Amino acid sequence: MQRLMHVYVVPAAVFISVVMGGGYGTGREVVEFFTRYGLLGGLLGIVASACVFAFVLTCTYEFARVFKVYDYRSFFGKLIGRFWVCFEILYLLLFLLVLGVVGSAAGTILEGQFGIASLFGTGTVLVLVVALVYFGREAVEKVLTLWSIGMYLVFLAYFIEVMNNGPVDILDAVSVGTVETGWLGGGLLYAMYNLAVAPVLLFSTRAIASRAEAIAAGMITGVAVMLPAVLFHISYAAGYPAVLEQPVPNYWMMSNFTSPLLLGVFLVALLGTLVETGAGLVQGLIERISAVVKPGAEETLSHPARAAIAVFTLTLGGLLGSLGIVSLVAKGYSALSLGFALVYIIPVCTLGVAKIVKSSRL
Repeated sequence: MQRLMHVYVVPAAVFISVVMGGGYGTGREVVEFFTRYGLLGGLLGIVASACVFAFVLTCTYEFARVFKVYDYRSFFGKLIGRFWVCFEILYLLLFLLVLGVVGSAAGTILEGQFGIASLFGTGTVLVLVVALVYFGREAVEKVLTLWSIGMYLVFLAYFIEVMNNGPVDILDAVSVGTVETGWLGGGLLYAMYNLAVAPVLLFSTRAIASRAEAIAAGMITGVAVMLPAVLFHISYAAGYPAVLEQPVPNYWMMSNFTSPLLLGVFLVALLGTLVETGAGLVQGLIERISAVVKPGAEETLSHPARAAIAVFTLTLGGLLGSLGIVSLVAKGYSALSLGFALVYIIPVCTLGVAKIVKSSRL
């Protein structure tokens, strides 16, 4: 049972936990990439996105298993040779962007909802990230897995309350909903937007020992990461089309269709996902550094070294964000997504598959 958890649940939970805070916390991305293409069109986009996630993650997990590369530096060195540095540059830009957003979002939520000073809220979340990565890979995997399961329960409770309190029959509204042009592009872009972190989280796939397990783990992760999108998108039928104009759709939906208690629980859970996002990204960087400092070693860096890396990167992300660099990177995020597609998604699905097949013949 424990092995099944490590093979199928942990990779999915770690991946989902890192993308969950930004992807599902506010609901804005669900609206932008799916719901604005119509209630039925959005569902089609979600299906397309899930297929892309499943296929790319399957290729990624199998490539990592075959060549025993569980940090992104080794992974891309094997995949695209000396051009691995291209991913490193793109990832560091994304890394700083996400850390800046995580700290800012945490501060804003605590100040707006609980009256806690923004700086204190940001600092608290960053301290929790440092504390989590201090205890190492196993602690990160366990916490990210458990918190992801908890978030799914919160999402399910939200969906049930909206289904019961909404002014329309939600399922009927979706079944007769429109399909707007662009739903396929929205689904594909959402997948590319979030797949960039997959090579950074390969530390969670070490238990995968066969091609069948890699395929199953990739498919499970691809489907599981889109389940919250399904729940939120369908629930938005209760407030459609007004929900499209809301800056924070989830808060607006909860304020109108759920209890204040659930809103409070959701906000606390969301803060936890922000910690997860930061911890997962920092742990991925630690794995990359460890592969250079301690090549071939199962254990990563010492506790103080991990904490020092976390403190340095989180501080740098916060400083750059305050200087406006995060905002600058955010404006070029479409270019970053295209860069990740060219450096990672297309190569792993073509060159990566070819290398896997060739390796199998040896």
